Amino acid sequence: MKKILKNVLDWLSTKASYADIRFVQLEEEKIVAENGILSSYNLSTDRGVGIRVLANGAWGFASTYDLREEILLKTAEKALKIAQASTLCKKDDIQLAPQDKQLDKYITPIYKDPFQVSSAEKIDLLVKSTKAMLKDKVKKSEGVLNFFKTFKIFISTEGSEIEQTIFESGGGINAYAIGERDFQRRSYPSSFDGDYATRGYEFIEEMDLLKNAERIAEEANQLLVAPYAPEGVMDIVLGGSQLALQVHESCGHPAELDRVLGKEISFAGGSFLTLDKLNTFTYGSSQVNIVADATVPGGLGTFGFDDEGVPASRSYLVKQGKFVGYLTSREDAFKLGIPSNGAARAQSWNHIPLVRMTNINLLPGNFGWDELLDGIKKGLYLDCNKSWSIDDKRLNFQFGTEIAREVKNGKVGKWYKNAFYQGITPEFWKSCDGVADQKYWRVWGVNNCGKGQPEQLMHVGHGTSPARFRKIKVGASR
Repeated sequence: MKKILKNVLDWLSTKASYADIRFVQLEEEKIVAENGILSSYNLSTDRGVGIRVLANGAWGFASTYDLREEILLKTAEKALKIAQASTLCKKDDIQLAPQDKQLDKYITPIYKDPFQVSSAEKIDLLVKSTKAMLKDKVKKSEGVLNFFKTFKIFISTEGSEIEQTIFESGGGINAYAIGERDFQRRSYPSSFDGDYATRGYEFIEEMDLLKNAERIAEEANQLLVAPYAPEGVMDIVLGGSQLALQVHESCGHPAELDRVLGKEISFAGGSFLTLDKLNTFTYGSSQVNIVADATVPGGLGTFGFDDEGVPASRSYLVKQGKFVGYLTSREDAFKLGIPSNGAARAQSWNHIPLVRMTNINLLPGNFGWDELLDGIKKGLYLDCNKSWSIDDKRLNFQFGTEIAREVKNGKVGKWYKNAFYQGITPEFWKSCDGVADQKYWRVWGVNNCGKGQPEQLMHVGHGTSPARFRKIKVGASR
C-alpha cells in the first residue's frame, strides 16, 4: 500500500507546492443491550485514501475507497484540479507553518486487545448489567460497548512517512426510573454512552459495570422521589465528569484558532477568544491551568501524530488564569508566526483535517476533597451531564446535571433532581477558587464532538478533578 501511495505522491510532487496522502483503515465493534436483552451487534471495517493538494496557494481535496493505483492517480488529479479551481475564490495564498520531516511509527499501548476478546463475553457483560438495573421504578436500562482500531499511513511531499495504530475502548450503562409525571436517568461512568479511552479491554474491566449496575438503579429511583434543586446564587463543586464537559464547551471550542479566524462561523460558530486577547486576557482565576495534551496516557485525544504529520505535543491554553494559546493547524499557525501544536485531525479518510481538540485538561490543584467542601456553608455538588446549551461565541451557557447533592457546612447531604447552573465563561472561571489534587484527577473521553461542514465527529479527552466555584446561579427545570 505504501509503495502505491508513494507512486501517486511522486506524480503530485512536480505539480503542487505541497501534497499529503492519508490511508485509513477503521475497524469498529459496537454492542448495545436493553433490559437484559442484546438489541444490536455491529462489526465493520472501512478503508480508503484521502489526498490533499496545495497548488497556487489554494487547497484541493479528494478521496476514494478504491485502492487501485490507477484510481488513486485519478483521485490525485481530481484534488489537483479542485486546488486550481479554488484559486478563483481565494483571498490570500495559503501557507503552512514549517514542519520537520517525520519518519516514525506509533501504536497505542494496551494490555488486552479488545478485538481478541470474544463477543460472547462482551455481550454477556452488557446483558447481565442491564438486567441488574431493572429494579423498582427502573423500567428501562441500556448498555453499550464500543471498540475502534484505526490504522493510518501518512506520507507527504516534505518527506514524512508515518504509520499509526490507535486503539480506543469505551462504553457505559444507563438506568431510567419512570413515575407518573416524571422520569430520571442515571448513567455510569458518565452520560452519553459512557467513558472512552485510548486503551484496551482492560479499561472496560476496570469500569466494573456489573458491580455498579445496582447502585446506578438505586440512585435513579432515589432521584425520582427527590425534591427539585433549590434556586438562587450559591457556591458549587463540580464533579470530574461534568467539569470535563465544561472544559470542552467553554475552553476547548473557543480556543480553536479556525473558529477565531471565522472559518466555522456559519456552522459551529466563532469564539470570544479573539486574537487581541492572546497573552493579555484574564480567562479565569490563578487556580485555572488548562493544557492541550495529546501525549497523556490513555486520553481519547492521545496519538503519535496529527493528520498533518505534526508530532503530538503538550501546550498551555490557560496558565494561572491568563489565556496564552490556541489549538492550531499548520495553515492557521502560520498566520500567527508560530509552529502548529498538532491539532489538525480528520474523522476519516474521506474528510479533510480541521482544527480539533486533543486532550484539553484542567490541571490538578492542591486541594483535598474535604478541603473543597469545608469552604461551603450552603451550596451544591453537581456532576454527570444531563443537558447543555452554550452560545456560538462560547460565552453564555447553561448546563443541567443528573446528580445534585446538598452541601451544608462542608458535608454532602440530600439528593435533588433536575438541577442546572448557568454563567458567562470568563466570569465563571474567575470564580474558581479551588481544584482538587492529583488523587482525584482523571481523563474523561468524549466520543461525539461535532464540527465542520460536512460535519465530522471527533474523539477527544478532558482531564479534570473536582473544582469549587463561588456565587453561581443555580436552579431546577420543572
